[in-house]
Amino acid sequence: MTAAHPQPWPSPSQQPMAEPGTGYVQIGDAVARTDGRTKVTGQALYAGDHFVAGMLFAVVVSSTIARGRIVRFDLDRARATPRVRDILTHENRPRKRSMDIFYKDMTAPGGSPFKPLHGDAVLYSGQPIAVVLAETFEAAREAAQLVTVEYETAAHETELLAHLQRAHEPKGFKAGYAPPPKPKGDADAAFAAAPVKIDAQYYSGAEHHNPMEMHATTVVRGEDGHLTVYDKTQGSQNSRWVVSRVFGLGKDKVTVRNPFVGGAFGSGLRPQYNLILAVMASLHTACSVRLVLTRQQMFTFGHRPETVQRVRLAAERDGMLTSIIHEAVAETSRLEDYVEVVVNWSGQLYMSDNVRLDYKLVDLDRYSPMDMRAPGAAHGVHALEVAMDELSYALGMDPLALRLRNYAELDPATDLPHSTKELKACYAHGAERFGWAARPLAPRSMREGHELVGWGMATGVWDALQMFARARAVLHPDGRLEVSSAASDIGTGTYTVMAQIAAAALGLPLEKVTFRLGDSTLPVAPIEGGSSHVATVGSAVQGVCEKLRKALFKIARKIDGSPFAKARLADVEFHRGAMRLKGVAGAQLPLVDVLAATGGTPLEAKYLMLPHMLKQRKYSRATHSAVFCEVRVDEELGTVRVTRVVSAIAAGRIINARTARSQILGGVVWGISQALHEEAHSDGAQGRFMNHSFAEYHIPVQADVHDIDVLFVDEDDRIVSRLGAKGVGEIGMVGVAAAISNAIFHATGRRVRSTPITPDKVMGVLSVTEQGSPINAEFREASLGPAQG
Repeated sequence: MTAAHPQPWPSPSQQPMAEPGTGYVQIGDAVARTDGRTKVTGQALYAGDHFVAGMLFAVVVSSTIARGRIVRFDLDRARATPRVRDILTHENRPRKRSMDIFYKDMTAPGGSPFKPLHGDAVLYSGQPIAVVLAETFEAAREAAQLVTVEYETAAHETELLAHLQRAHEPKGFKAGYAPPPKPKGDADAAFAAAPVKIDAQYYSGAEHHNPMEMHATTVVRGEDGHLTVYDKTQGSQNSRWVVSRVFGLGKDKVTVRNPFVGGAFGSGLRPQYNLILAVMASLHTACSVRLVLTRQQMFTFGHRPETVQRVRLAAERDGMLTSIIHEAVAETSRLEDYVEVVVNWSGQLYMSDNVRLDYKLVDLDRYSPMDMRAPGAAHGVHALEVAMDELSYALGMDPLALRLRNYAELDPATDLPHSTKELKACYAHGAERFGWAARPLAPRSMREGHELVGWGMATGVWDALQMFARARAVLHPDGRLEVSSAASDIGTGTYTVMAQIAAAALGLPLEKVTFRLGDSTLPVAPIEGGSSHVATVGSAVQGVCEKLRKALFKIARKIDGSPFAKARLADVEFHRGAMRLKGVAGAQLPLVDVLAATGGTPLEAKYLMLPHMLKQRKYSRATHSAVFCEVRVDEELGTVRVTRVVSAIAAGRIINARTARSQILGGVVWGISQALHEEAHSDGAQGRFMNHSFAEYHIPVQADVHDIDVLFVDEDDRIVSRLGAKGVGEIGMVGVAAAISNAIFHATGRRVRSTPITPDKVMGVLSVTEQGSPINAEFREASLGPAQG
């Protein structure tokens, strides 16, 4: 370790490796995490864990008003605090580049991100307005509490339901997200003429990511001015690029590392204000700086947007859909139009000749919403799938039978074939595992003791994405393989899966393979998001290992007496540390012997993985799921227990059965949280989120999670990726909350159309009748339009 460029533990050449004796692995094996021991023994250092002598500690001061401007600061008492070095505000921040081009449209996801300490304007409650720098964290925290601010306040608007009349079309859809497609047929006329119809509204409150690791940045300033930045991010190169652009620093002057990330769920896709403030403080003081946000400050940037939706479904009496109308209004900030694909899924899942989809925004005095696990689908598919359940009761039809009746072999929105779609298999295997055939149709027909029992189901869908990435591989003379790419591991198992792909490709034991990630100087990789990392980086790793295989084969053919002299590469397999001819006993060479023929020089390869766009654009690419759920509802208290979940997943070829299952388990827990627990409550008068702690912002605990059964149906998608893999991050969550909501109705006969479904709602909402679907009273005044009731 040098003073100029200190390294994290482990250093890039000592990334986590599998335990000795792990052995040989294949694609699909249930392999334990190679970084598991590093984490559970406390050796993994996260963004806020790094320390160097002489570093300063930064604490952010947050605004207490929702809108207005700063008239003046009183910093005297704060500056007088022992060991305080300085206090940054908009009045004395470094001015390296024009803040007008700060980092607009220079981040992923694109847009116009908030600019910390840009000026005296206060745009939302909790906005960072000052940074206290001290020689100890305690001194910085004490001084931050002594900062006094005089404001000029202005009227604020932070309540979506109070401002639906201001809803407008998005001014611009961000990269990767498309506006709703044009209407198909005449959905309104078909709806009016249909014999059976559902017209209902659905509400989902704001949710915050709250990963275990708070957002943090440590900037280590080298003697030569080089900045080594440890940032909580889902993309080290994304953060490095932003820092370079904002502060006018050359690429060789900034290195960003994120070897370990304690969860993110989308909160680390776009660099957060802690990164900019920490770098700003380091440049201002010429010192190393550590800045860690508090749990309360984790509620001051981004969240899943509050959303109101109206879904109208019409069908013939045999269940065939004749009209689908899905409209949504979501919040955004005054800074930019944050958009999600909320309604588009409703035009993709089921067949109908008449579809109309609409999506609008309301500008509020809040921080911009941001992507949160399964953005758009988590609440968009929820509304659709609850509406489908409502329609099944209006028809007197089993909910699964209704979905099969309207099953789409082609993508209804584009008429394109699916690259692969094993959703029917998900329905069949999931229903069999759950025992769905024994489900009585009528609500309130199952009881155990004082609890009503209900069974519900829903469909899930998510895009199967692939981006571009590079990978580098070095095979050493002693048989060790080192593969690298600037990927991220936010707890998903990237270290393990990439090493497993490489080990399987070259027939090496897993403990001989090291995968390096989390460093902006490594070969380019995208942010880890959208369930795309395995299909993207994994394909690059497979590609670079295939180049090594070809290089090894060429060398082996030239060795005197080689059994491969007249062979073709297709005749060769890499197995247990050796090359061998398929089906020829004894015709093999250990890889170390092949490398020895080069004089002991390491063998290196590089690979650029580019999606095959010409082929991919001919197909609709998605992952699918079928979720079956059992709930038990206390009839007197309205409390809900999710006692059993079966999640059947079609996500292409599963690379690691263990980590993939863990991803789905985590997604199901998130779905339980969305359905029953999670919501940030806003005070309209104060214009701020009030329950900004784990004491008041409810998430599931162990007692809330019972039996979760995950099964993967066979699927191999070579259109999406050369590995046949799709992604398993988001799909595990989509549809879970809807299945729970539908199960609650089956148990109680009461329909709740807002999340979370708390006991007061279970006890207080209106029952669904055969005549229609009444709008919940609390949303009647905030109607998107006339609704049947």
